[in-house]
Amino acid sequence: MPVTHAMAAPVTTPLQLLKRWVVDYFNAHDDAAAREFVAPDYTLNIGDVVFAGRDEQWLPAVAQQMKLFPTLGMTVHQTLAGEDWVAAWFSEHGTSAGLTACWSGVAIYRSSGDLLSRCVAQEDYATRHRQMKSGVADPVEPPAVAPWHESREPADAAAMAAVRYWLNQAWPPAEPAVRCDDEHITGVPLRFEVESSEIDALYSSGPNVAFHVRQMGTYMGGLAGVEPIQRNAVLHCNGIVRVVDGVVQQGRVIRDRFGLRASLKKIGARP
Repeated sequence: MPVTHAMAAPVTTPLQLLKRWVVDYFNAHDDAAAREFVAPDYTLNIGDVVFAGRDEQWLPAVAQQMKLFPTLGMTVHQTLAGEDWVAAWFSEHGTSAGLTACWSGVAIYRSSGDLLSRCVAQEDYATRHRQMKSGVADPVEPPAVAPWHESREPADAAAMAAVRYWLNQAWPPAEPAVRCDDEHITGVPLRFEVESSEIDALYSSGPNVAFHVRQMGTYMGGLAGVEPIQRNAVLHCNGIVRVVDGVVQQGRVIRDRFGLRASLKKIGARP
């Protein structure tokens, strides 16, 4: 009798899950598609806000944003992936009540088997607010040429160590090729002295490193209407950067300026 061998079940990679996220769910506005590859206990952390539960909190929250922006879509500029994680720098864009806006974000997803289980993200809502107020939309940056091409490199411990060190430095960064929020458009940098940091996520694919960090320190200026020299401030940051010769050289960083503003207002209101 001929010998037969059972075929191994295909493995769904985190990058394939992200592709389904962007193409099948987000750009199609299809909640049913999300339920096929997002775990029921999925959690999204964005700043200090937590959406716990796929159906209970997360899907309804995104649905509200899609209701506000009926034409909302996503363009992916860069992806980075490992065995059980995937990161993306992206832009969302659409029209709301006749006003059009484009804003960037960086998200890091974790996977468990064939399901996405967690995401920690930052989106530049301050940029969106500026555009909606002015009525002038920023251009969408160029898409990645092949965002869904599987290209993993081993984790680089030295690159991750360099990013850990770099995340304890002050904003704005000394490296002009590291772009933060919309500073390259407005020319107004956020100035923040970092006193300590808590890294929640740090992943490397070769010299490219994705991170989420919660930084504590002193606000020195850069937010309209908020006085500088306020201590005990908290700043959440997500980014994808590239390390060359042990030094962070370039990348994209999105920071929770809305959350920072809210925390500074509370600090300023204390007697």
